[in-house]
Amino acid sequence: METRRLIMKEDRLRRNNRLSLMLNNREMRALGIYCNRYRIKNKSSFLRETIMKAILKRFEEEHPTLWEESEPTLFNQNVSH
Repeated sequence: METRRLIMKEDRLRRNNRLSLMLNNREMRALGIYCNRYRIKNKSSFLRETIMKAILKRFEEEHPTLWEESEPTLFNQNVSH
């Protein structure tokens, strides 16, 4: 039973979607220098993690908070009499 759950979880996490990325010569050189300097062996994994960190950080920054009032409500509308 446990191995069946593990197999199902692995299937859900399998990467089936391909993403193509184009870099100019300067960008490719900078990426190569960075990977050599910091001993990054798997560029695909590095790029995937870097992109996802940026996405999650942005989501966290833009996440509404309890006290944030993004649009007027019944209690904070400007009423001029």
